[in-house]
Amino acid sequence: MSVRMRSNKAHTGNRRSHHGVSETRLSACVKCGADHVRHQMCPKCGTYRGREVLDVKSVFEKKQAKRKAKQELIRGDSQGGTEAERSS
Repeated sequence: MSVRMRSNKAHTGNRRSHHGVSETRLSACVKCGADHVRHQMCPKCGTYRGREVLDVKSVFEKKQAKRKAKQELIRGDSQGGTEAERSS
């Protein structure tokens, strides 16, 4: 099977001229004034269209507690193994 017509580079470029990626549109948050992507919640305060969607403070505290637990686990391992090995 042979190719019927070959499209040249100019034709291909003209067709692809509309494929350009545009910048993301940012909006100012109503509550805190920070920039956020449109139609998404504000990552700073957790609100969308003036309504609280996510409690950012509790999420941050949960992440901090998880990091702290992981650091303690790493410190415990570097001090000589597990609890069972240290007790015997």
